[in-house]
Amino acid sequence: MPELILASGSPYRRELLARFGLAFEALAPQLSEAHLPQESPADRALRLAVEKARSVVRRKPRAVVIGSDQVATAGEQLLDKPGELAVARAQLASLSGRSARFYTACAVLAGEAGVHLAHVDTTTVVFRHLTTEEIERYLSREQPYDCAGSFKVEALGISLIERIESQDPTALIGLPLIWLAGALREAGFRLP
Repeated sequence: MPELILASGSPYRRELLARFGLAFEALAPQLSEAHLPQESPADRALRLAVEKARSVVRRKPRAVVIGSDQVATAGEQLLDKPGELAVARAQLASLSGRSARFYTACAVLAGEAGVHLAHVDTTTVVFRHLTTEEIERYLSREQPYDCAGSFKVEALGISLIERIESQDPTALIGLPLIWLAGALREAGFRLP
């Protein structure tokens, strides 16, 4: 089997990929994640997923490399990782009673084997109406400053949500495992 590499520094993506029980290495890609003018959120997520994988394939051409990226929006507003309390507070207040879309892209590349597979999963999250006190309690307990949209669906953040519309629940966490399982099988990995 070729070496499997996750082109990511995300602990959430590492945890998700570990569900497959495959040996893999995680290497953080070296690239700019800047927005390009006129680029749609889905196109941006896909471009970055492919670029992350390519940046690692250049260093490890015999490996199968997984790249992933997520871009979140609420209407025309991009929901980047908040990084701090004030931004997270503002994001959740703006999401109260509204829906957000999460575009999670994944690419599987293998330089020497010629594998090039890519996919974008779209998840819609409908937030319930949130009070200021609920937002403050949530942020105090979870501190989701490294998550787009300022919540962690896999933890207490689920309590902020009215419903989720998705084909793959793991995509919202950061890695669409349903699609990825098929892509890895196509790349020669044995998954049940």
